[in-house]
Amino acid sequence: MCIAAWIWQAHPVHQLLLILNRDEFHCRPTKAVGWWGEGSKKILGGRDVLGGGTWMGCTKDGRLAFLTNVLEPDAMPGARTRGDLPLRFLQSNKSPLEVATEVAEEAHEYNGFNLILADLTTNIMVYASNRPKGQPATIQLVSPGLHVLSNARLDSPWQKAIRLGKNFRELLREHGDDEIEVKGIVERLMTDTTKADKDRLPNTGCDPNWEHGLSSIFIEVQTDQGLYGTRSTAVLSVHYDGEASLYEKYLESGIWKDHTVNYQIE
Repeated sequence: MCIAAWIWQAHPVHQLLLILNRDEFHCRPTKAVGWWGEGSKKILGGRDVLGGGTWMGCTKDGRLAFLTNVLEPDAMPGARTRGDLPLRFLQSNKSPLEVATEVAEEAHEYNGFNLILADLTTNIMVYASNRPKGQPATIQLVSPGLHVLSNARLDSPWQKAIRLGKNFRELLREHGDDEIEVKGIVERLMTDTTKADKDRLPNTGCDPNWEHGLSSIFIEVQTDQGLYGTRSTAVLSVHYDGEASLYEKYLESGIWKDHTVNYQIE
């Protein structure tokens, strides 16, 4: 499912500070964050081995793309893999708005998604979604400030999103103008297993027990298909001078590991 929060062009140190939990079946083959691809358009991100795409990636020329799935009861059989959506932007030379417009024209071919596309060199960030069903795809510019994206529309007031946004704001306020240590962000914000009250769950049409299991920031749910939940947490920190780092804490063979990749936006 995934959940992400970020502060964008509204912090004295960070042009962007993004935190993201990736939720997936633990048995689904995954590659940890690293550089991959060919030529000048190499991508830094994790990779879904089964679908070939990614849930989050960035490039040295300042591109960033990430997505979350929309929580809904029925998946469309034969739908195109949503993990290809970030790749379309990361591998192109088109603006966020141009790619979002292209995606909107094909939105009906995918199950529900929320997609963020950003060019950190031009300070343009765009949100695109193909839900609610039966309505034209949404495309909107993302304003400077703090945003949270879970499994509904951008900044929807789901309990987990409200909780993450509140805790993120408190953390930023405590640090003021200082740099924020990324491991501390992960442990304080993204390992939260607090579930929503059952009477405050979103009405998605899904089984209420499934909704409740997914209602925490950090997820771990046993299903008939195996363990489902948070497989990794990423923190992308970008300074105004283009200095960037992507930290990942990830689960591999039942063991939590972590690493950091530093790069310069050119």
